[in-house]
Amino acid sequence: MKTHRFTLVVEGPDLQDDRVVDALFEAGCDDATVGRLGAVQYLDFDREAETLADAVFGATEAVEAAVPATQVVHLEPDELVTMAEIAQRTGRSRESIRLLANGERGPGGFPPPATHFKSRSRMWEWHAVATWFADALGEVGLPDPSGAPDFIAAFNAGLKLRRTAGRLDAIEQRRIRELVG
Repeated sequence: MKTHRFTLVVEGPDLQDDRVVDALFEAGCDDATVGRLGAVQYLDFDREAETLADAVFGATEAVEAAVPATQVVHLEPDELVTMAEIAQRTGRSRESIRLLANGERGPGGFPPPATHFKSRSRMWEWHAVATWFADALGEVGLPDPSGAPDFIAAFNAGLKLRRTAGRLDAIEQRRIRELVG
């Protein structure tokens, strides 16, 4: 078994209420620390499991069963990174990353931002960036703090779909199900 570290962002009742903390503990979340940052509630887990997926699904099921009005809405560490985070992870300056991202330096082909390309605070998928650094620049072994970027991206997409599907009409829901396949 391996210890997996991750954070579940949740919505619902106050997680710091003593009754909620007791319910989480009894449901097997004794490996989590409850926190709040402004209005955002979260649980930091150090969970032993064979895989990250096993750990995350187990924790999600335990949290939502222990406190039925609570819903997990996001998994961290997120796959999205800023230029500053790319610079830190690659050991480069922000200016170097800006030049690479804009095609003003290097071989070109830097991955497009995952967020709106016109935004002042663009973000990229770390896995795509690390792959580009390996393929385009020969820089291998860059840190992958998530350990499973595809799983994290898919899990967060599933959480988002779960939250929004009810607001779609029946035809849109069917077409989305077909798209996901």
